[in-house]
Parts: sequence; C-alpha cells; structure tokens
Amino acid sequence: QVRLVESGGGLVQPGGSLRLSCAASGSIYQFYTAGWYRQAPGKQRELVAKITTGAIIAGGSTTYADSVKGRFIISLDSAENTAYLQMNNLKPEDTANYYCNSTIQYRNNADGVYYARAFWGQGTQVTVSS
Repeated sequence: QVRLVESGGGLVQPGGSLRLSCAASGSIYQFYTAGWYRQAPGKQRELVAKITTGAIIAGGSTTYADSVKGRFIISLDSAENTAYLQMNNLKPEDTANYYCNSTIQYRNNADGVYYARAFWGQGTQVTVSS
C-alpha cells in the first residue's frame, strides 16, 4: 500500500523557519491532493494548507488557512512523491503536531487494481518558543 512519513519538525524561536517534508512510499500512481493539518493540545485538528493537483482540478489549486497565508508555502514534488511545507515567520500559536494527508491513487499489489484513498502520516511536532 502507501505510507506517509513526516520529518523536519523541531523547536524554533519566534520569527524562525522550518521546512516539513512528507515522503510517500508504495505503489503510487499519482497524487490527487497533498495537504498539511495541525493539532494543538486541547484543540481540533485543522487544515493548514492543501494542494489539489491537476488530476482533479484543471491547473490545480492551493488553499491556505487564513492564519498562515503569506507565511507558509506548500509544494509537491511528484517525481519524488514528497510534499513540503515551508514555514516562515513562525509564531508561538503555530505550535502543534503537524500531519500530512494525501489522497493518492495507488496500485494494490494483491489484485493489481488501482484504488484511491486518503492516507495520514504519523505527525511531527513543531514548537515555537523563545
């Protein structure tokens, strides 16, 4: 099947930057979406940024939460099956566990049929503190 693994989290001072990576592995055919969510303690998981590829919407589209617009940039390297989240000018309120979520069309090795569904990574912690 498909597995997503995040990396790049850590502790950073306010105003600093981090780049998160989400590497997908498995019998991947194409991405339909690639997104990042976050969840802070005591809060619901929220969408941070999401790419919908040209496989779904002509020309593709990108969506950002209002709280990160102008500071975060999401990208997808389809050749490497890796999504990135460049986070700049980080604020303490950005502290959370960040999860990648991608809807991927993949080949099931058991029956050779192509399926599509959403997959989640295990999360990576981002802490913004002085």
